[in-house]
Amino acid sequence: MSEIKQTFNSSLGKKLIMALTGLFLCTFLIVHLGGNLLLFKDDGGYGFNLYANFLTHFPPIEVIAYLLYLAILVHAVYALVITLNNRKARPVGYEFTNKAPATWSSKNMGLLGSILFLFIVIHMSDFWYNYKYTNSVAYKEYRTDLATGKTTVSDYTPPAADFENSASTENNVEIVRVKDLHARVASSFTQPWYVVFYVIAMGAVAFHLLHGFQSAFRTLGWVHRKYTPVVYFIGTWFFGVIIPLGFAAMPVVYFIQSLK
Repeated sequence: MSEIKQTFNSSLGKKLIMALTGLFLCTFLIVHLGGNLLLFKDDGGYGFNLYANFLTHFPPIEVIAYLLYLAILVHAVYALVITLNNRKARPVGYEFTNKAPATWSSKNMGLLGSILFLFIVIHMSDFWYNYKYTNSVAYKEYRTDLATGKTTVSDYTPPAADFENSASTENNVEIVRVKDLHARVASSFTQPWYVVFYVIAMGAVAFHLLHGFQSAFRTLGWVHRKYTPVVYFIGTWFFGVIIPLGFAAMPVVYFIQSLK
């Protein structure tokens, strides 16, 4: 046990924890983007609201969610510890400048991480916390005719303060009543400052993942001349471009629509 503790307290151990938590968060980003793309579906928020309800009421997903929150905190804390230890070990700059090439993202991971941590706090406070622990999010009722597949949507007022959600079938009509997180998202994305900050944060995500994804594989020792180019390609185009652009598109599209 002492050897394991010593390993994870070492510089390499801290980097291993950073790599593992980072890859876990990368997996989450893929799933989260897939769910958030439902915002682009023209269904009155039906798909997205069911997705949000599922995330917050299905026990196994809730367990994974709390593991995610823990991973974010551990990743942030260890990043801070490693940064402080590096500065403590080198209080005075090198006399000679290292000529080895280094990307801008690799040299500014602390700044990028700080922007992302601030974004996560604001983002979760605005959406997750209000959705789960306050009554500030309204409700919608969706009625789907099972014969025709046509869905109608209307506002819904819960009968009691502790109402969460309901699903029933009456006269061949499926009735679903859930919190309307879709409306909350649309409202938030009408605010210029929020949209600008969101896009900046996604830029930070792009640069952070551009270096972090590839660095995680090097830290874990998963380096091979045959597979390294694949890792670089995925890290650059998928995590560094596609995922950040997918997230950034949501506030931009909603803000433009709000101007019409």
